[in-house]
Amino acid sequence: MQKIAILYDAGQAVLSTFDLDEVLQQILAIARDYFHLQNVAILLLDKETQELYVHRQIGWDESFEVRLPPGVGLTGAAARQKRPVYAPDVTKDSRYISSTKNTRSEVAVPLMVRDEVVGVLDCQSEKLNHFDVETIDLLTLFSTQASMALQNAKLYSLERRRASQLQAINAIAQQTTAVLELKELLAKVCLLIQQAFQMCHVSVLLKDEEDLVMRAHHGKLTPRIPEGGRLPAGAGLWGRALAAAKTLIENNVKTSADYVELYLETGSRMCIPLVSFGQTLGVLLLDSSTPGTFKAHDVQPLESVADICATAIQNAHYVERVKQLAYLDGLTGIFNRRFFELRIAEEMERARRFDSGMAVIMMDIDQFKRLNDEFGHLLGDEVLRQVSSILHQQLRKIDVVCRYGGEEFAVLLSQTNLQHALGVAEKLRRMVEAWQFPGVPRPVTISAGAASFPEHGTTRDELVKAADAGLYAAKQAGRNRVCMAADVQRSWAQGSGK
Repeated sequence: MQKIAILYDAGQAVLSTFDLDEVLQQILAIARDYFHLQNVAILLLDKETQELYVHRQIGWDESFEVRLPPGVGLTGAAARQKRPVYAPDVTKDSRYISSTKNTRSEVAVPLMVRDEVVGVLDCQSEKLNHFDVETIDLLTLFSTQASMALQNAKLYSLERRRASQLQAINAIAQQTTAVLELKELLAKVCLLIQQAFQMCHVSVLLKDEEDLVMRAHHGKLTPRIPEGGRLPAGAGLWGRALAAAKTLIENNVKTSADYVELYLETGSRMCIPLVSFGQTLGVLLLDSSTPGTFKAHDVQPLESVADICATAIQNAHYVERVKQLAYLDGLTGIFNRRFFELRIAEEMERARRFDSGMAVIMMDIDQFKRLNDEFGHLLGDEVLRQVSSILHQQLRKIDVVCRYGGEEFAVLLSQTNLQHALGVAEKLRRMVEAWQFPGVPRPVTISAGAASFPEHGTTRDELVKAADAGLYAAKQAGRNRVCMAADVQRSWAQGSGK
């Protein structure tokens, strides 16, 4: 009768719910109550590592966490031999691994589905030799019901996960195609993936020359590098993923010889190359605080998301390029006045917020009309192009040079004080004066005026007017020199006319 009762209850547990955790908890409760056990646990098999790990337990020490390599412990022996393994006195069995202080006897019964081990039912008693042959046989029969419950719950969980993932992929596709501004897009990508796939942290690293740049990230982990930080493209997991052109998983970063720490708590990481129309744009990084988080079945849905994101990023790049063309001067290839007006407002706001300072240099080519009259407009255009190239090459990446109009140029210097701005202007003046312009038998020179925020103005008009005043003073003082707005009588530097 006991056999019929336990199998009936186990069968009801199998049919009562498809929730994996709930099914396992019911199985444990039945095993505990019918077999009078103090400690009972279900260990599941990680197919990738072949390790057993405790998924649900009753009576075990709460602090006991274990992942058993293949064949280790009584549970490992049961999984490897595919039959129950019994220790009537655990103190005399070298395979025993203690999970509680009061265990005296233990039996481990493999959970099998189609001759494949999916886990182990581990039963422990405070009594010596608690499990007789009949009890072990009964536990073995019970384990078949438990295996069925486990398999059904897993299948249901997998289908539910797939449905949820398809919904997430569809939602990400819809939301990313509507965003064309790159910075906003990348932030949204990280947020959506982190929420939809319940990741600890999501990052997007995009290629920039020989490096990858951290363009966006979102999640719960503590960053070790700032947004905008540069990383060698060939380093770590992403270097290997890019070289192999495929998704790679590192389920225990502590064992990786080339691990690069991006987040303080990372235990495992997945890296997916972002590829659009054959062009590799960068990588999508997924970090988890828990080792062993990423499974083989996670790869396909996340690769689908990565493909969607790569296409959206490429589209945003195209839009960005079109916008840039609207901000480029057709003759010289440097930015135009429209871009200057956009950026000066941004730079002044940044300087105001971070108290970092910024400066404007206004400059123009001396006696450019005379040069055009003497040598013709074609040569004049070439001089404009070469002066633009000199200015662009001598400035930092964070600085901006624009053709303001005609032969006049404007330079925006970020995080700069007045003395540095004057030094930059003088360096540019000397570079142009020393340059040999083909077809022009005499030196080409420039005059410049510099003004800094907030010393010479706190608005766009005040700052440009102050720099213009310096430029006017340089012209009045004989050209080929730099003046600052606050002292139009004194030149910072003079050329041959001093």
